[in-house]
Amino acid sequence: MDWSHYRFLSLWSVPAPPAVVYGALERAEDYPRWWPQVRSVTRLDDTTGVFTIRSVLPYAMTFTAREERRDPAAGVLEITMSGDIDGWARWTVTADGPGTLARYEQAVDVTRPLLRRLAVPGRPVFRANHRLMMRAGRQGLAAYLEAG
Repeated sequence: MDWSHYRFLSLWSVPAPPAVVYGALERAEDYPRWWPQVRSVTRLDDTTGVFTIRSVLPYAMTFTAREERRDPAAGVLEITMSGDIDGWARWTVTADGPGTLARYEQAVDVTRPLLRRLAVPGRPVFRANHRLMMRAGRQGLAAYLEAG
C-alpha cells in the first residue's frame, strides 16, 4: 500500500438549487470568500490556477489545478492537480429534493517530502484534517449562498 495515496469522498447537502451550487463551485477564484481553508486562488488562464490550502494542521499545501471537464448539463466539474499533491478531483452536482447534493471525489498522491515521511503515523491525522476542511467548506458554501 502506498501510504501517501488518498481517496476521498464527501457529500454536501446544500439548501440551494443545483444551478446555483454549480455556479458557485465553478468560480474557484471565489473559494477563499466562503471556504476558510482555501487561502488563495491565483488564476493563471481560463482553465488553470494555483491554489494554496491550509486546514487545522500547521502546514499549507500549494498545487496547480487544471480544468479537465466543465459540464453544466451533467453537473460535473473536474480538475487535475500537480504540486504538493498530484491527482484529480471532481464535483458532481445533482438535485436532492428542494436542494442540492454536491458529491466531491478526490484521488491524490502527496508529494511534499515532509508529509511523505510522516505518511504512516500521520495518516489518521491527515484524513481527519481533510474531513474538517470539507465540513467547513460545506458550511461556508451554504452560508455564502444564503447571504446571496
